[in-house]
Amino acid sequence: MHKRPGKQQSESLSNKIYEYRGVLLFTSLSLFLIAFVLYFMPGRENYSFNHRKVYPDHRSSSSSSKSTYAVIFDAGSSGSRVHVFCFDQNLDLLPVGKDIELFEQLNPGLSAYADNPKNAAASLISLLEKAENVVPKGLRSMAPVRVGATAGLRALKGDTSDKILQAVRDLLRDKSDLRLEDSAVSVIDGTQEGSYLWVTLNYLLGNLGKKYSDTVGVVDLGGGSVQMAYAISETDAARLSEAESVYIKKMYLKGATYYLYVHSYLHYGLLAARAEVLSVSKNSSNDCILSGYKGAYQYGGKDYKASASSSGSSFNGCKRTVVEALKVNESTCTHEQCTFGGVWNGGGGDGQKNLYVASFFFDRAAEVYVGWFCWPQQAIC
Repeated sequence: MHKRPGKQQSESLSNKIYEYRGVLLFTSLSLFLIAFVLYFMPGRENYSFNHRKVYPDHRSSSSSSKSTYAVIFDAGSSGSRVHVFCFDQNLDLLPVGKDIELFEQLNPGLSAYADNPKNAAASLISLLEKAENVVPKGLRSMAPVRVGATAGLRALKGDTSDKILQAVRDLLRDKSDLRLEDSAVSVIDGTQEGSYLWVTLNYLLGNLGKKYSDTVGVVDLGGGSVQMAYAISETDAARLSEAESVYIKKMYLKGATYYLYVHSYLHYGLLAARAEVLSVSKNSSNDCILSGYKGAYQYGGKDYKASASSSGSSFNGCKRTVVEALKVNESTCTHEQCTFGGVWNGGGGDGQKNLYVASFFFDRAAEVYVGWFCWPQQAIC
């Protein structure tokens, strides 16, 4: 493990970004923000994160009349976050205050207000106010605002998610001066979520435009779902069966064509998976619960009994429970190789020889203090 060197008080913004580039890669900024940036990014052949200009305070200012802002709400299942970025006329990043962005978050997420869409929208007011405070008043009408919701809303039944999204649109129209388009508030599907993160990570690493074998794969653990994405070869993509081809997304990025295997496992994010594991034991004890514990776990508006067996927790018993929850031995697997739940694994290959993990993987490792994460060029830490 390698410990990060200490910071100096006079450290510039560009040096700070370089120092924390490993963390930036793992957290991958915001899925929705990067998709937005890439959409408007000028087409430069050598453009990569390592050569992207981020002006320190003494060289440029985000208050410039030629600067533009983007406000992005990431409405996840475990909480809501807002990102505000500032760009110059070349879409190079300018600092927001002393940092690369404004970032704020709160819990719980929109899906926690399934019975009251207006309260769901109102939960974003404090984030909206903080975001607008850093966007100059004269630039707010030109600053686009986007809201992207993920697995938390995807898992809601009926038209509940539509009602929440409409309440959010109404809130932004009534209480915000930011530029709002009709399509700017939406639920992104699991395929988009996985592919956006793959694009984000490989963009930051400078891999886009290179051959598929030079890219990295990604596994993203959210609260309600987990995504896996990696590139496969054009030859492998051409010989896929009809059932397998639905897993492939063709993308054209920086002069290169990629065939991206991507799948989102709904109900298997960190928070949702707990509910799945507890569902296996129904109302009886669960071998994954520590001895002496008796209580309940709430997720998605439901309570799940969480009680230890009289003999305490059991590694082998818990393993059997988790395997059942994951449906590892699912008979619905009609492919040569499956992950779990009958889902094709993509066939492997060079596009997944290097895998990056993101989101809750990073958070959980940090909580147990695995150690400082390594920089991208370090194979092991």
